[in-house]
Amino acid sequence: MTLQIKICGLSTPEAVDRAASLGADMAGFIFFEKSPRHVANETAAELAGRARSRGLETVAVTVDMDDAGLDGIVAAVKPDWLQLHGSESPQRTAYVKARYGLPVMKAFAIREASDLERIAPYQGIADRFLFDAKPPKGSDLPGGNGVSFDWRHLAMLDGAASYMLSGGLTKDNVGEALDISRAPGVDVSSGVECAPGIKDLGMMNDFVQAVRDADNVRTGKGRSQE
Repeated sequence: MTLQIKICGLSTPEAVDRAASLGADMAGFIFFEKSPRHVANETAAELAGRARSRGLETVAVTVDMDDAGLDGIVAAVKPDWLQLHGSESPQRTAYVKARYGLPVMKAFAIREASDLERIAPYQGIADRFLFDAKPPKGSDLPGGNGVSFDWRHLAMLDGAASYMLSGGLTKDNVGEALDISRAPGVDVSSGVECAPGIKDLGMMNDFVQAVRDADNVRTGKGRSQE
């Protein structure tokens, strides 16, 4: 199966269109007011509709949001996925999944290999995991900080979990990240920005091409062209 690409923190029609034209699989929209990528429900609804019409799955990214907030997002944006990027418990994750009838992606902050042990209670509840780096000291953002973790930690998963790799990925390191982790999907946000919250269309091009090149090597397609 072709490796999946999620471009997160989209906030303009131009960025949505570019993600679609590049063949990305998922478009993420951030609902967290401390983030420079935060979008209001009305804006996100327009962008998500545009994304869906161009073949992208839409993901609403929230952080420890209450039912009222989620109700508003789901009603306005009609996302295909909910991403829980806070400290949501397995019980809360199961409740959110049941309440909205949507697949849930649960994010985890990783620094040490032992951090991956925290996914065990979520197995069979979350439809997919997202592994991001732990935020640097003093950051108010749970993700989008442009920092990475040791990708070798993911070897302990041994194919036992559906997940996406995130955290500090750029065109320059995503090939190495995929070679080491063997991740089935990648998520990028700050790695394709010229300033916090501002997607650079050229950087988006370069990142997706780097992912495709790495995937071709992994599947043997690249070697056939040598």
